[in-house]
Amino acid sequence: MKPIMIYTSWLLSVIATIGSLYFSNVMMFPPCSLCWWQRICMYPLVLLYGAAFIKKDIFCLPYTLPLITFGFLISSYHNLLYYEYIKESLIPCTAGLSCTSVQLEWLGFITIPLMAFTAFTLLLAIAIYSFIKKRDV
Repeated sequence: MKPIMIYTSWLLSVIATIGSLYFSNVMMFPPCSLCWWQRICMYPLVLLYGAAFIKKDIFCLPYTLPLITFGFLISSYHNLLYYEYIKESLIPCTAGLSCTSVQLEWLGFITIPLMAFTAFTLLLAIAIYSFIKKRDV
């Protein structure tokens, strides 16, 4: 990965992490169980990409890609549940807040699950682009 891509990925993960902490600690929106799993995937990326940028480690893809991919898959599933493409009976949220609860809708369509999905999609796109470019060299 080029340093600019590492920095961009770090910045995306920082924004996503600060956003999730803001929603839960300032706005007092409790996270659902799928949100917790997405946080488990996102929070370490701040440290991994930060360390990779500082150390100029252009080979950070093998240890960041599994977290990004797993987070992307969870986020995709969460959005399918949230937007009712998957039946509510399949929801893994058995205790606490439902994964389909509407806590926030900006402009009528921007939701917390959509923001998480966007962050993981952008991180995955950068990782795939970096992998393809590495093979072309």
